[in-house]
Amino acid sequence: MTKHLTLHTRTTTAGPVIEFAGELDHHTAPEVRDALGGLNLRPGQQLVLDLTEITFCDSSGISVLIAARNHALACDASIALAGVPERVARIFRIVGLDHVFPTHRTAQAAEDAWRIASE
Repeated sequence: MTKHLTLHTRTTTAGPVIEFAGELDHHTAPEVRDALGGLNLRPGQQLVLDLTEITFCDSSGISVLIAARNHALACDASIALAGVPERVARIFRIVGLDHVFPTHRTAQAAEDAWRIASE
């Protein structure tokens, strides 16, 4: 049985941060796609996906993360992942996504890295 996914979006100086909690799978991926469509992402900003509270991620979840990356790039923005749990990071390494997504321990660390890169 799929657990509910909670999304919380906040804005920082770097750009939007989406915090995920729960399972990112076939049942919850459409909710994330809808949230991405509603983002006001401007050129030069950074979209951070905070996965600290993700308990599960399947191939549909991976597809939605790639869609988020494509959305950010289409807006001339960047993307970073934060707080990727080890069980999810292992999957990312297996499929090569660790080379596609910059990752940081926390959303704050992602924002700090964006600030340094944009100076």
